[in-house]
Amino acid sequence: MCWVESAPGTAASASRARARGRAAADHRSSAAGCEIRRVRINASPEHRLASLSVFAPGARAAQQPSERQNLARDLWTSNQDLATACVHHPFVRGLADGSLSAAAFRAYVGQDAYFMEAFARAYAFALARCPDRYGFDAFQNLIAGVAVELKLHATYASRLGIDLARVEPARATLAYTDFLLATAGLGTVGEICTAMTPCMRLYAFVGQTLAAEGAAQPANAYREWVETYAAPGFDALAVRLERLLDRYAQDGPTVRSCYRRAMQLELEFFSFPLLGQQ
Repeated sequence: MCWVESAPGTAASASRARARGRAAADHRSSAAGCEIRRVRINASPEHRLASLSVFAPGARAAQQPSERQNLARDLWTSNQDLATACVHHPFVRGLADGSLSAAAFRAYVGQDAYFMEAFARAYAFALARCPDRYGFDAFQNLIAGVAVELKLHATYASRLGIDLARVEPARATLAYTDFLLATAGLGTVGEICTAMTPCMRLYAFVGQTLAAEGAAQPANAYREWVETYAAPGFDALAVRLERLLDRYAQDGPTVRSCYRRAMQLELEFFSFPLLGQQ
């Protein structure tokens, strides 16, 4: 980075060399803060999240927001009435004991696949707006998780004879996707996380609850569904989104009403397959 030109034999050249050397040194000094960020770009992907606090000054404090680190947990606890209602919903009980009709599950799969595409788009909005590399990497990981879930739905669809490309959203589905995409388009990154977290945490909770009840038995036609959402890997995705909520969201009426509205929409989403809502 030393910009000295070699011109031996002339005093002028030597003077210019010394001046340029000083300029280069000044430039290196003023750019020192940027240089450590350049090093981050070359870090291997698996080390980027772990090394963020080392390479980005101030990031350590941002990753550990002591005053907000329990916001996601508090929001979940505050909405236990809706979480319990979901676990005891007839649709979920039908998944638990295998008594859910094939027609109801078929309707659910098509609508959930439609919803998950909107969910992935909401993640993309958050990724585009996140203010730091931590969020950039985390939202990429979460989008990949949706892709895996969509593959599961494609498997179900193939097995059940559903053409996902021709699915028309039910009213409950449209209400949820409209809410989600409106929040993604107009809200902050923290509000987007708040609108999305209930889905992830609720499905992990439902899956783990049903598995603990013994619903993942080979005889249960919906064992694969239960195992998917009871899996540690799915819970890890929910935890990652909760950490993003803690990182970016500001506690207040907007965030609390947003979280509760998403929980209400989850409960309504479980109802439509049984009602035959189209």
